[in-house]
Amino acid sequence: MKVAAVLLLCMTLFHQGHSNSCQGRCGLGVDSSYSCQCNTACERYNDCCSDYYTLCQEAALSCNGRCGESYNSQNPCHCNSLCTQYNNCCSDYSDYCSTDVAAITDAEIKSLSETLYVLDRNKASASQLTLDTQALVADSQTGSQSDLSSRPLYKYVDESTLFSRPTYAALLNVLDNYKRITGQAESFTSQQLTEQETFLKETMLNTELGRELFAFLYTKGVYKSEAEFIEDLKNMWFGLYSRLNGAMDSSGFEHIFAGEIKGGKVSGFHNWIQFYLLEKRGELNYYSHSFDGPWSDYPDVLGLQFHWDGYYKQVGSAVIGSSPEFDFALYSLCYIARPGKYCYLSLGGKQLIIQTYTWENSFYGDGKKYIGSAYPVSM
Repeated sequence: MKVAAVLLLCMTLFHQGHSNSCQGRCGLGVDSSYSCQCNTACERYNDCCSDYYTLCQEAALSCNGRCGESYNSQNPCHCNSLCTQYNNCCSDYSDYCSTDVAAITDAEIKSLSETLYVLDRNKASASQLTLDTQALVADSQTGSQSDLSSRPLYKYVDESTLFSRPTYAALLNVLDNYKRITGQAESFTSQQLTEQETFLKETMLNTELGRELFAFLYTKGVYKSEAEFIEDLKNMWFGLYSRLNGAMDSSGFEHIFAGEIKGGKVSGFHNWIQFYLLEKRGELNYYSHSFDGPWSDYPDVLGLQFHWDGYYKQVGSAVIGSSPEFDFALYSLCYIARPGKYCYLSLGGKQLIIQTYTWENSFYGDGKKYIGSAYPVSM
């Protein structure tokens, strides 16, 4: 009993000794068990502890140790990624929290894209992929919905070689996990979620191309580890958001790689492998192309007109013959470095422009934006 009494007395004295101090309490809500408070409201109610201004006010005006914290209306300034949008960042936000994305130059992006181009050893060769492009139309004709090509676009694809490669196999497993009509909520089984993770692992961790992208972003301070890199790509690409009626019906990956139907038209759909698979099954009818890139081998770029099981795509641009990891890396690089802008790349000395769009209506993490879309633009 004596020991318990002594402990209780010590705890009481300890609490009393700290009840008039903000040590370890800065920013906490009102606690009536203390005789003074340590949040910004105490300034209005004149009940701040005597060391509030020394311990708390300086900390409250700094992002040191606060990067990525959740929004708290009591804080005079903030340290998450949304603070730049609302102009309420602490003055040292850029010193402690911001990455060097803004410092990535066009020259660095072009140099990296050339490196990724060389490292795309899983791309299709001329003997593994044969196209029959047929009709070439002017931009003014792309809306005519005229079938000017009597034969399929893909004359031959060496499936046994290409699709047996781990990154291709991983992409094929993920492509058929989606409902194409917007407004229908997506839901995934544990197996399908594993397939997403396998795709990320195979494309970004198990290829030299993916590791090169991470190494670049790591040196620029965008990511501190491979785990952070993969987790951000997972949220950025596979995180669900709503394009119609509040249903969690879309993601960057679905929109760009698998394609969607919205408002009676094809939306997104910028992947050559998905195009080939649907055309082979008789679900897609190739009409024409409106532009062809300057490359004489793969990867190349085409702007395509087609019908997908009753729905028309006026211009569906895609990189052709590239590996899944190449497409995923280029789009990721451009979205991270140039979100919502033109991204100027160089492939074999020839320019490729990727347009990226951010999704503005919902967020992940500490206010990061999902990929809305990304695709090659007409050159």
